[in-house]
Amino acid sequence: MAAQPDTPDPSSNRRDDRIEIPGGLRGEVMVFQPVSVREISLSGAQVETTFPLQLDSLHDLRLELGSRVLVTKGRVVHCSIADVDHEAVTYRSGFEFIAPDPHVRRAIDEFVGSLQADRP
Repeated sequence: MAAQPDTPDPSSNRRDDRIEIPGGLRGEVMVFQPVSVREISLSGAQVETTFPLQLDSLHDLRLELGSRVLVTKGRVVHCSIADVDHEAVTYRSGFEFIAPDPHVRRAIDEFVGSLQADRP
């Protein structure tokens, strides 16, 4: 049987020693999930998801505004069930944009303006 190559010890690359936490502690990880943006304004957006969003939680929103892609921070101001079928539940949530950068605000303004210009 061939000898297994030595695998490097990941702890040897650490700058600081880790300390075990008795009983552990709660944490969360942010993962980008697709959403469907249903409405948008200068101050916020309404999105549809297949999962509920916690009220007052903050999220980074990646928005595709035509050919532009931008990221801004948003706070969930409401979340409710929009539809229930035999396969899934759909939720509608409202986001308030939190202190968007000037270039983000300008891009949203231009996008909203183009949508309004295209309306009959």
